[in-house]
Amino acid sequence: MTTGVILAAGFGTRLRGVSSETELKPLTLVGGMPLLQRSVRSLERAGCGRVVVVVGHGKDAVVESLVGYPGAAEIVFAENPRFDLKNGISVLAARTHLLGDTFILSMADHVLGDEVMDLAGAHVPPEQGATLLVDWKLETIFDMDDATKVLAVRDPSGDRIAKIGKMIPEYNCVDVGVFVCTTALMDRIAEVYEKTGDASLSDGVQALANTGRMTVLDIGDGFWQDVDTPEMLAHAEKELARR
Repeated sequence: MTTGVILAAGFGTRLRGVSSETELKPLTLVGGMPLLQRSVRSLERAGCGRVVVVVGHGKDAVVESLVGYPGAAEIVFAENPRFDLKNGISVLAARTHLLGDTFILSMADHVLGDEVMDLAGAHVPPEQGATLLVDWKLETIFDMDDATKVLAVRDPSGDRIAKIGKMIPEYNCVDVGVFVCTTALMDRIAEVYEKTGDASLSDGVQALANTGRMTVLDIGDGFWQDVDTPEMLAHAEKELARR
């Protein structure tokens, strides 16, 4: 059984108050469905029989929101008490709940097309490595300033990440917020955390990329949208209605 992991522990301050239903970002409605429920559904689409939701800020309300969720996956919760730190710490909080060495990682604030999750579900990551799903259609990115940029090296044996970050000057694709991972990614995040006292997911990706074991998978015409601001929310709802 494949495990899915959703990061849902952060503050989400830029979207706070946009919904009359809640102040919590993962519970914000997009197209009539809370973001977090969309994320669970997406991982189910990818074949995940267990979904680990990492909670922190507003944990009680987040947990309550999934009581009675009608999907087929087993939902378990992992608490990150240091949700004030970077999101890599939330990745580490999920480790004891994994059912094996491979898992699919996604974000509670991303809307993902079924075609993207079909790709993730069918993909096998490199041994002791991980794969990031990316969008090469740079002209279609709604808010490039906010996007996590990726510089990938195109290679017949598998496209690899050279650099990742929001501020890197050279890039050719964008992180869509879905990873197919082995626990080697968690190992790299843990190493950064031990050295510096904090670690982002991108820090772990870069550390794994430095070993040549961080690949990318092109989503082609697949749909995705990060929902960080009211403007992104409006764009996501417009695209969902159009589709």
